[in-house]
Amino acid sequence: LRVARPGALCRLLRAPPSLLRPRSSTIAAPPRAATALGAGGCRSWGLRGFASASHSLERGLISCEDLREEMRSGEGLCVIDATWYLPNSPYAAPPGSPGVAEEYRAGPRLPGARFFDIAAVSAAHPKGLKNMLPDEAMLSSAMASLGVDRSTRIVVYDRHGVFSSPRLWYTLRVAFDHPAPVAVLDGGLPRWQELGYPLETGPPPDTAAAGATWRRRPGSSWDLEEVRANIHAREALVLDARAAARFEGSAPEGPGARPGHIPGSCNIPFSELLTAPPRRFRPEAELREAFRRAGASEVFDGRPRVVTTCGSGMTACIVGLAMHLVGLPLEQWALYDGSWSEWGTAPDTPVEVGKSAAPRRGL
Repeated sequence: LRVARPGALCRLLRAPPSLLRPRSSTIAAPPRAATALGAGGCRSWGLRGFASASHSLERGLISCEDLREEMRSGEGLCVIDATWYLPNSPYAAPPGSPGVAEEYRAGPRLPGARFFDIAAVSAAHPKGLKNMLPDEAMLSSAMASLGVDRSTRIVVYDRHGVFSSPRLWYTLRVAFDHPAPVAVLDGGLPRWQELGYPLETGPPPDTAAAGATWRRRPGSSWDLEEVRANIHAREALVLDARAAARFEGSAPEGPGARPGHIPGSCNIPFSELLTAPPRRFRPEAELREAFRRAGASEVFDGRPRVVTTCGSGMTACIVGLAMHLVGLPLEQWALYDGSWSEWGTAPDTPVEVGKSAAPRRGL
């Protein structure tokens, strides 16, 4: 192990154990770094300073500066790399990449970080859709291998800044109702590197397995038929995280997918919620303004049920976290897991094109 430093028209229409010790001859710990080992298989870092952080662990977002301070002492925090690459996009693997898992093993990575493979820990879908939520047995096995139990506090990051890490945050905190805090690292690995904080390279140390059973929380994700029924029932406000051109139907979709969007949905491109690289969440006031421009500001007044969707269920979680950061309770949010990969390829689902139309007032 080596360490380096280097459309505003959608109104509310819905009713209401520890890591094995690092190889001391090859790793340089951060100043005042704790050497204690914590439960759950991850390096023990305290949470003492989170109470004063502008985006606390409990809220779902933590800055690199705050995490760096908490890595110096204390107990009970596991850091997980949840990088995932989207081919033919700004979030594709870099040229010559051996793959995301091999990149993690080679580094650089945050000290003590584990790796969660979003693509591999995915339930089979009848139509072959990728990156679906894992079933209970699958997630229980994956988290046990990472040394994570139901009491482990978790920080998730990715190599893009913020892109795929909110998906794991959603999976743990919302879909599987993890009782301990889970947060996304704002700016991820690029911001950590920008600040010159310590990094690990080389093979990561082994992790002691943990044992826990994970159960899905009912209502945390919707399927195609629930979304279809909502077009008429209007139980939930549907927010689409895709780029405007895709939402409006003027940009091509993947093989077999029709252009357009779910009828009655509103468009809030996830990129509008983030800064330029290293891709951090915008300040709360700017997030609120982005939702206002999308016509979804009443979400935070009337607090209806909200369902987010995107291309494959990944960036919809960025929108979900942004909503939570400005006040939406997690229990009022659900993810349409199949998203456009399912809806756009189904032969009998209704599709609209163009900008969001002014919806009829809800119940």
